[in-house]
Amino acid sequence: MVISVLLCILLAYLIGSINPAHLIGRLNGADIRELGSGNAGASNVVINYGKLAGLFTALFDIFKATFAVHLCIRLFPLLTFAREIAGVCVILGHIFPWYLHFRGGKGLACLGGVILGNSVKVFVILLILAIVIALVTNYICIVPITMSIAYPVLYVVLTGSIVGGAVYLVMPAVICWKHRENLQRIKDGTEARFSYLWDKDKEMDRLQHNKDAAEGK
Repeated sequence: MVISVLLCILLAYLIGSINPAHLIGRLNGADIRELGSGNAGASNVVINYGKLAGLFTALFDIFKATFAVHLCIRLFPLLTFAREIAGVCVILGHIFPWYLHFRGGKGLACLGGVILGNSVKVFVILLILAIVIALVTNYICIVPITMSIAYPVLYVVLTGSIVGGAVYLVMPAVICWKHRENLQRIKDGTEARFSYLWDKDKEMDRLQHNKDAAEGK
């Protein structure tokens, strides 16, 4: 059983560490982590390489997480919490990939993929809620924070598995920690808003104005 746990952890982590944002950056002769927000994830790909590349990155990250969950369930049928272990570890692999010196993405798309791997219905409901949160707050970074906190609670309510929900508590701990700089930038007025997707010029002007003000220009 210990071997099964370790193999489940390793497999999900390695799948999670496959980072399309980094690969897209390298194909364009750059390290995505040195551009824009410095994040190796879909939102930063949108900023630097456009919406289509960002959409591809998001979908890849979602489905790699879903794949990892289902694969581990199939490979380790006797492991009671294979689903939860795989879900946590694929997110850890995405956020802390070993070959990128543990500087990866921030986990939003992977979190969505974990939820999708557990329930399509819950995924759709939370996706709608996530869109509402993004529109109301106008900050995409609020979505992974709120969803990662809410999902373990919802998981316990829907499945009755307190231990499974406890395993999932690793997700909000890591995701909230990873977004601490985003929260500081919101406070400083230098975090890109969700409206960047449809009003890029206005948002860039706002960010530059706030940056100049902070620097005393």
